[in-house]
Parts: sequence; structure tokens; C-alpha cells
Amino acid sequence: MKLISWNVNGIRAVHRKGLLVPFLEEQKPDIFCMQETKAEQHQSEVDLPEYEEYWNSAAKKGYAGTAVFTKIKPISITLDIPESIASKYTLKDSYGDTNAEGRVLALEFDTFIVVTVYTPNSKGDLGRLSLRHTAWDKAFLEYLQQLERKKPVIFCGDLNVAHTEDDLANPKANEGEHGFTKEEREGVDKIVGAGFVDTFRMFTKGNGHYSWWSNFAKSRERNVGWRIDYFFVSNVLKEKVKEATILPNQLGSDHCPIVLEITTN
Repeated sequence: MKLISWNVNGIRAVHRKGLLVPFLEEQKPDIFCMQETKAEQHQSEVDLPEYEEYWNSAAKKGYAGTAVFTKIKPISITLDIPESIASKYTLKDSYGDTNAEGRVLALEFDTFIVVTVYTPNSKGDLGRLSLRHTAWDKAFLEYLQQLERKKPVIFCGDLNVAHTEDDLANPKANEGEHGFTKEEREGVDKIVGAGFVDTFRMFTKGNGHYSWWSNFAKSRERNVGWRIDYFFVSNVLKEKVKEATILPNQLGSDHCPIVLEITTN
């Protein structure tokens, strides 16, 4: 089974560039997870009859949002972090309610659950770091663990953090900056500590492998980037992972797609 995750930075924008449908026709993923769709389903001009579409759009128009296109019909669909968990944490701040921004979408299949997530950005002035560290990361991990009690979990998306120094081109210069604070990195440490496996690092070590590049100073051409997009799996699925890769040459967004291939038998 082939899964692809991509922060498209606006599904309408990448589609109008003529880059989305050809990409899917070439790659033929069984499940395609998107973040930052910036649209509602009725606004999408993408027509892919072989896929069923499931959307979680932000209450705020043209902002954030997630979606999953799947060739396999899910058993159930869940939007957002459930209230039973969300109510324990302060997921609202001056920027808004992170649990009303279409950031989490979970699809249950026969043998596993797929979750796509668009983690809140801590902001350049770190104005959302406290919410991220004290509330969002904890609530999201608790949700993953709740799901895992039912079935193994595959989760993917833009976590808005480079986990280790190997995950960005200039770690020393960015120490303490948003996306590379100790608080954000601790959030991923706890995901790993809970038994989830960073699939890309099963196969590829070292730096130079990135999924996001700034639009400034020809960062992408020079590969001065960050790996902030991930596929994690429950530890029990680790032996079923066949391949995990990044597709840095795919244009259309400031992020590139990432791929997971996994056996399902």
C-alpha cells in the first residue's frame, strides 16, 4: 500500500498550476493525505473519480485545513481532536481555536487508522509556542494513544518542527527559532518515546533531506531546507514498512510530498 502526504499550501493554487492531478496520476497512491488545503470541499476543482474525498476545513475561510483522498473506503471518519481530550487542554489563544482550524482528520480502515495533521505553527515571534508546548502537542499525542488502543496508527503531516539537527540545513543559526525550539522538539521526543517510529529515519540517516524550503534566497535551489513533514507508525507496524522517501523535485508548494509504502497483510 502506498500513502503520500503533502502540505499543498492551497489545493486550488497547486491544482491551477497543473501540478496536482498529474502528480497523483503518476504516483497512484492508495491514500493521499493533504495539509493546508485552504479550502472547503465544494471549492475544490480537483476531479479524481477513483478517490473518495474526506475533508476537515477550518471555520476561518481560506485557512489551514486537511483532507484525505482514498481509494479504500474507510470504516469511520473523525474530525478534530475529540472533545473528551480537547476539554483537558487550552487549545484556544489570541490567534483562534486550534481545534476549529481543520488540523486533524482520522480515517479508520480494517487493520489500521490513518491520521493527517497540520500542527499549529509557533509563529516567528513564538507567540503560539506556549499553546503548542503545553496544550496542542500533549492533546494530539493523547489522541494518538487513544486511537492506538483500538488499532495501530499511521500518522502523517506537517508537524512544523525539525526534530534533530540533521533535519535542517542550518541548526546552529536556527537554535531557539520557531520550528527548532527545545519545546517543539520535545513534542516529537515524546511521540517517539510513546513508541511511534519516524519511518524516514528507518532508511535514511544524516542531513540534506528536507521537505520544506523558504521562498527567499533561492533556498530550494540551494537545498537550504527543513524536514518538518513526517510519516510515523505505531511500533507494531514497523516491520511492515517497506520504504519511506521524500520527493524534493515535486513542485507546486513550498513543501514537497513524502511517501510511505507499507505491506498490509
